[in-house]
Parts: sequence; C-alpha cells; structure tokens
Amino acid sequence: MRNTSPSLPHLASSTPRSKKHALTLLTIALVTAFPVSAAFAQSAKSDSDQATQLETVIVTGQRRSENLKDVPLSISAIKGEALDTYNASGQDIRFLASRVPSLNVESDFGRSFPRFYIRGLGNTDFDLNASQPVGLIYDDVVQESPMLKGFPIFDVDQIEVLRGPQGTLFGRNSPAGVIKFDSAKPTNRFEGYANIGYGNDKAVNLEGAINVPLNKEWAMRFSGQAQSRNDRVTNPLSTGTKNLEGYHDNAARLQFLYKTSNFSALFNAHGRDMDGSATLFRANIIKKGTNDLVPGFDYASYPTDGINTQTLTSSGVSMRLRWDLDGMSLHSITAYDKAKFYSRADVDGGYGASFAPTMGPGFIPFPAETADGLPDLKQMTQEFRLESNTKDALQWIAGLYYFNEKIQVDSFDFNSLGGNVQDGYAFQHQNAKSWATFGSLNYALTDSLKLRGGVRYTSDKKDFDAQRTMTPFGGKNTPLLTANPESTNVSWDLGANYTVNKATSVYGRVATGYRAPSIQGRVLFGDNISVANSEKNMSFEAGIKQDLFDNTARISATVFHYDVKDLQLTAGSGAVNQNKLVNAEKASGQGFELELQANLNRYFKTTVGLSYNDTEIKDGKLFVSPCGNKCTVTDPNGPVAGTVLIGGNPLPRAPKWVGNFTLRYNAPLGDGEIYAYTDWSYKDSYNMFLYEAKEYTAKSLLEGGLRVGYKWADGKYEVAAYGRNITNQQQVIAAIDFNNLTGILNEPRSYGMQFKVAF
Repeated sequence: MRNTSPSLPHLASSTPRSKKHALTLLTIALVTAFPVSAAFAQSAKSDSDQATQLETVIVTGQRRSENLKDVPLSISAIKGEALDTYNASGQDIRFLASRVPSLNVESDFGRSFPRFYIRGLGNTDFDLNASQPVGLIYDDVVQESPMLKGFPIFDVDQIEVLRGPQGTLFGRNSPAGVIKFDSAKPTNRFEGYANIGYGNDKAVNLEGAINVPLNKEWAMRFSGQAQSRNDRVTNPLSTGTKNLEGYHDNAARLQFLYKTSNFSALFNAHGRDMDGSATLFRANIIKKGTNDLVPGFDYASYPTDGINTQTLTSSGVSMRLRWDLDGMSLHSITAYDKAKFYSRADVDGGYGASFAPTMGPGFIPFPAETADGLPDLKQMTQEFRLESNTKDALQWIAGLYYFNEKIQVDSFDFNSLGGNVQDGYAFQHQNAKSWATFGSLNYALTDSLKLRGGVRYTSDKKDFDAQRTMTPFGGKNTPLLTANPESTNVSWDLGANYTVNKATSVYGRVATGYRAPSIQGRVLFGDNISVANSEKNMSFEAGIKQDLFDNTARISATVFHYDVKDLQLTAGSGAVNQNKLVNAEKASGQGFELELQANLNRYFKTTVGLSYNDTEIKDGKLFVSPCGNKCTVTDPNGPVAGTVLIGGNPLPRAPKWVGNFTLRYNAPLGDGEIYAYTDWSYKDSYNMFLYEAKEYTAKSLLEGGLRVGYKWADGKYEVAAYGRNITNQQQVIAAIDFNNLTGILNEPRSYGMQFKVAF
C-alpha cells in the first residue's frame, strides 16, 4: 500500500538523514545571516511605526486588472526584487521552479526546452514536437512550442502563475494552469536602468532598458539582456568536445506604444540568440541500487567521446490594439513567432563501449550520440476580444481565437566510435491548426457575493508526417508515416467569491480543462509513430485570502482535487532511445497550497510558500517498459515480458512537497539603505519516469540564495553581492535510462557582484 498521508516528511521522527542535514543547513544559514528572533520580537511591539502595510497585488490572469484577493482562483505573483535576486547569476527560466507553490520547471536540454509542471501535471517528453499541459503566455501571446517557452526573463513587470485549468480565456492546451509574463511597457516618462553583474567562471550578466516618450501620443521602450559564462567542465580525453557548459545568451525587446483617449496600439519586436552547451549526460554517476552519487564524483571532469553543442535563435513580432467604445472595449492581438534550434550531445555520457574497449566511466553497453534540430518553426496567432468596460454589476467578455503552427523536426545519429560521423537521419513535419470561441460573465449578486463563469469551444487539427531516410547501423528505412488527428471540446468553469469583511474573502471554483491530441513521431530508432487521444481535466478548489494585522500580513490557502481522463503520458522503450505516447485511463491529484507574506516591522519582510500534491495514475492495466540498464525496479511485472505495471504510481517529476521561504532585512545607513535577502526553495523526492526504481527516485533538494547590498540616492544606485545554491548541493535531478546509469545534475554554487543604476 502507498502511504499518502499528507504529513510533512521532515517533521516526522523517522526523517531521513539527508533531509535532516538539509534542514540543519537552512537553519544555520538563516540564524547566521539574520537576527530572526529580534525581528519577531520587534514585530510584537504595538507601535504603529514598527510595521508597514503591504502593497495591493493587481493581477491580470482573468484578462482584467483585479485585486488578487477578489479573484476566485489559486494564483501567485512574482515581481520586483524577488525576480532580480532569483535571476542574479544568469540562470534561465528554470529558476522559477519551487518559487511558488505547486510549480516545478526542468529541462533535459539545458537553457532551452523548459518543461513546466503545475500540481504534478506536466510532460516529460523530450521530442521537439512535444505538447505541454501548462500554458505559457508572454505579453498576451500563447507560446506553444517548447523552443519559444524558454525566452529569457528581463525587464518584466510581473509573473503570474495560475493553477488549475484555464480553458476558457487563454489560448490552448492549459488543463494544468498558465504561467503569464508581462513585460514592462512604454510610458510617458524618460527613464531606464542598467544592471551589470560579474561572477565565478567569468560569468557576465548585463541587463538594461531605456524608455523614451517620443511625443504626446508615442512612447518607445528598448530593453535587452546579455549573459555569458566560460566553460567550467573539462573533458580529459583526446576525443570529443574538450570544454563544456559555457554559453552566450542574448535577447532584446523593442516596443512602441501609441495612445489617444479611446485607442491604443502596442507594437512589440523581440529576439534571442543563444550559443552554448547542451545538457551533460554523465555516465554511471548513480550508485547501483541507490539514488546516491558514486564515490569520488568530480563535477568539473566529463570524459566523453562525443560532440556537444547547442544553438537557438528566435524572433517574433506582435501588435496589440485596443478601441474603447461606448460601454465596451475591443481588443485585437496579432502575433508571429519563429525559431531555429540545434542540439547535439553524447547521450551515453561516456566513451567507448563494451564491444569496443576501452570504455567508461563504468559499463557502457553501446554508444549513443544524437542531435535534434528545429530548422523551421513558425507560429501565428490572432485573437479578437470584446469586453464590457462599465461599472455595472454584470461584466462580460467574448472572443475568437486562431492558432497556426508549422514545424519541421530533424533527428540525427552519429557514430562515436567511427569519428563522430553521421550515420542516421529522420524528419518530422507538423501543421497544427486550432480555433476557438469563448466567453465569460462576472455578476455581482450582492456587494459581497460575486459569481463568475466561462465557456469555450475549441477545434484542433494536426497534419503530421515522419520518415527515417538513413537508418543507424545500416538498417531498413521507414516509409512515410502519417497521422491526422482531430478533436473538438467544450470547456467551462464556474467560480464564486464571497467577501466576508474588508480583510477576508473566500472562494470556490470548478473548472474543466482540455489538451489536444499529441503525436510522438521521433522515428530515428523506431518504425512507428504514436498518437495520444485528447485529455480532459475536471478540477475543484476552494480557498481563503485574508489580510492580517492591519494589512501588514497576507495569507492565502487553497485545497484542491482534480481528475484527468485519458491523461497523456510519455513512456520510454526500454533499451531503445525512443519514446511512445500512451493514455492512462485516469489520474487524480489532491492537496493544498499556502502562501504567507508579511512585513514584520520596518526592518524585516518575509514570505513563505508551501504546497502538497498527492498524485496517482489510476489505471490497473497500464504497463510500460522500464529501464534498459538493469536498474532496481520496484514495480510489479506487467503482462508482457520486460514490462511493469504503473497503476498506483505518482505522476513523474511531481514532488509531493514544494516549499519556499524568503527573509529580507534592511536598515538606513548613511545616505542610503543596507539590506540582506535570503531565499530558499525545497522540492520533495519524485519519480523521474513512469515506473519506480531506486536509482531514478530523485532525492529531496533544498537550495538557498543570499544577496547583500547597499542602495543610495533614493534607490538610483545599488551594489550587491550574491550567491546561488550557497550550500553547493549536488545531486541527480533527471536521468537517461536506456543505456547506463546516466544522470543529470542541478546547477552548482554560483556567486558574484552586481551594480545597478536607474535614471
């Protein structure tokens, strides 16, 4: 029987030693960095000048600007200093993992192809054609391709994380939730900033923006980011790429805003150019029968006989128009994005093979060196939205949405033992079209009780073909394989928000979600494509949001349950570098989310986040092929030799417990302010794959950051020192399971200095 009791594992007397050690490190770091007891003692004082009130949080997750407390939805917002701190060392979008409850972000490709999980729902597929149940909206535009979802975060006003199905107002494929980014927009003030950072491994992080009012109606804002780091890993062999894990990652955004009394137009052009290393797959770094790193592991050494490189370029334009009419506003959002991508890596993570010694580290049954490319990605979207703009009790939104995506995916195989020459090639083409009509109503039944409901009709169609034209090891090629799935769906949601008093509101929500059919057609090592039917989600949640202690503290709490029918899952193929899509009959999840924000007094501020996600695959007949490297599988055998049953297992990459904590101290010094800011994130253990194995159960991970700085001249100037993963935790967070005990590690410790000037 599986223990699903929602009790904090690290509070039990049987707490594993590793978790106790991590918590001890956290306690020591906090006590050392901050006089916490003094902060709480001062916060207990009755003097009104000892505490400052919290700012009202305004969110736009429901396509209107609203007080977060009035939205019947579990939603989190990140902005300002928190974003500057998390992104200090030049990390990519994965720094958002665990920063709010129920959110995980990971990648098998490094600084590209992020995979998002909300409440345990995500997709582990590594194919460049993979779909995800978490929608990503950047400046009101859906970013469907995983190559577009990793656009760098700079000059951003706010990030919002909407948990649960968002099927009635946003794009497509969002049954798990939506992550929404809003860039800083042009204003009628001349202003800007520049941020310069330098860290270990000669990391350089530059970010800046300039805002220029051109005349009474026009304004321009240009912002950019340039990040680079030297290689920090060396290959001691004479074969393969010699130096690894360096990168250059540049991005920019240019916006023009035209605004009159009843019309506005916002034009956005953006682009990214990244050149660096693909993820390092490290051979046999997992100790057999455990999830520990092997003794003597050296992060800086990577013996390999393969080539490693990765490049990504993307660009896009959008036009957002708004007409304010009598009693209503009309919006038009037109966007076009494109990208090119290439990533090559030594997937076996070592050198040689059992049939061609020497080999290592450890036992390498066969070499695996592959590359994936996206030579052509084009996405076009169009949305028309009409909404009321009165102050009446009844508010409404109605709209139309169109999506068109065309992609080509290339897959390559290389002979590591024969000079790294290409010996395999396959391609995929997909044209995906979707259109939808949607609407929502908000009605204030009384001053205290507000009802909200929405409905959406969606039609999806995909035309797909794939073929292998060069088979590794001289095998037989495939014919042209095709698939043409179609699907329609009606999704809806209904919510209510009740204001108990000025400080407290409670809410309830029921919502459905939908994901279009998906196709796995990476046929480089297989002769078939697989199609997963559309999945549907039914979600229930209820919560409370409350301001405390004269609005110096704020708390929100949510409980939820969801059931997904025909859940799309990605299954491996044993000892073959291939994936297959399957539908689980049902999966469920339940848990809670808790967030606390408090100004303890004029010197100390803190935030706390905690979530519990208990997920389960409910399909007693579903079986998959486990690892092909004789890992220690703990699932029962399936009905076919070499398979295991996965019914009852949790969803992959879905930690039960996710927590985060920040504490900020500031005090006047001279003509400015000195401050210290620490942040900690915690992820519980999780399964890396659909099946359970001792080697592929990720350990819990606690990572901390620290930033100490000084601001002066009314905040115009700032200098700071930072550290990320300050306790230098190193452990396996993902793996390759078809060849050897190959692991992927979290980011090591980084540190540096920053200088920022604003004008």
